[in-house]
Amino acid sequence: METFRHDRLVIFLSLLALIALAWAYMYWDAARHLHAGHLSGALPITWGTFIEAFVMWSVMMVGMMVPSVAPTILLYAAMVRKNHEQGRALAAASIFTLGYLIAWTGYSAVAAVLQVLLTKFALMSPFLVSTSTALTAGILIVAGLYQWLPVKDMCLEYCRSPMYFIMGRWQPGNYGAVKMGFENGIYCIGCCWALMLVMFVGGVMNLLLMAILAGFFIMEKLAPFGQATARVVGALLIGLGAWTLATGYFV
Repeated sequence: METFRHDRLVIFLSLLALIALAWAYMYWDAARHLHAGHLSGALPITWGTFIEAFVMWSVMMVGMMVPSVAPTILLYAAMVRKNHEQGRALAAASIFTLGYLIAWTGYSAVAAVLQVLLTKFALMSPFLVSTSTALTAGILIVAGLYQWLPVKDMCLEYCRSPMYFIMGRWQPGNYGAVKMGFENGIYCIGCCWALMLVMFVGGVMNLLLMAILAGFFIMEKLAPFGQATARVVGALLIGLGAWTLATGYFV
């Protein structure tokens, strides 16, 4: 029992450190761009632009998504120990987390490509905020509608029921750990991908918006009223998108 408590503490502190480092990087990156005046003019479209965007999105996903999956990681580590894989709980938790982050890294690559394309076609400002009324309204309405779709409910159910996910997809060993983490990440992407696109509306480097979305993801997955809140947020986004489309103003 004492060893198990020690494992949980080490895993919790490791996740906390990972999250803190991700947020520290995002703060530094945003400040670096602003103070250097990098966002004061048009951004050149190069491989370097894509790599920079990819790194930014990848780190952003760590800072925003790991807090909401932390209970699942801790539960997975507990199940490893319960299945008598003594001494592997810490290692297995790290491998499970790696699989989860691999899934979100794939999403980050797609988001980075989208960011580069939107910038290239002048649909985003140098501050990485949408400059197109149609794009802004479209993102808000799509994100809002997705909150009401059955596929969203299915993915959210897995995210809200980590025990159900782990028991249904349990696989032993390192390969099983990374595969389960990856599958959990896929369900998490299925739950959150559309809302994440709102970053293109409010600013990709907007730290306040990142914090708001991260907090919502935690509430959506962990709070008893999370599923109902998802519906309410969806309706608000649809209304805001319709207002933007009708008036031309995002307010």
